[in-house]
Amino acid sequence: QVQLVESGGGLVQAGGSLRLSCAASGLTLRWYTVGWFRQDPGKEREFVAAKNWSGGMLYYADSVRGRFTISRDNARNMVYLQMNNLKPEDTAVYYCAADSAGGRISTQISRYDYWGQGTQVTVSS
Repeated sequence: QVQLVESGGGLVQAGGSLRLSCAASGLTLRWYTVGWFRQDPGKEREFVAAKNWSGGMLYYADSVRGRFTISRDNARNMVYLQMNNLKPEDTAVYYCAADSAGGRISTQISRYDYWGQGTQVTVSS
C-alpha cells in the first residue's frame, strides 16, 4: 500500500520559516517526480513546486520562487519543502504528491498518481 505522509506544518508569524517533510512508503520514490501543492478553503488546489527523479528538472510557482526550496532524499524516501519568508497568503493545507512519470515536471494535479493527506500551514500577520 502506497502512502505519502506529510509533517512539519504549524503556525508561524509572517517572515518566519517552516520545513515540511513527506515520507513515502510502498513505493521507491527515486523513480518518481515529486511535487508540492497547496489548497486554501474555498479555493482550488494549486501547484507549488516539483522536482523530477534525477533532480535535473525543477520548477516553482511564481508566488513562491526565491522563498521555497524543494529537495529530496532518495535514500530515505523523503521529500522536503523549505519555506522561508512566509507570508499570510501562504496559509493553506500543503500536500505532497508523486508522479510515476519521473522524467517530466508537471503542474497539473491530474498528472500525479499518489497524494498525502496534507499538513496545515498557517501564517499570521
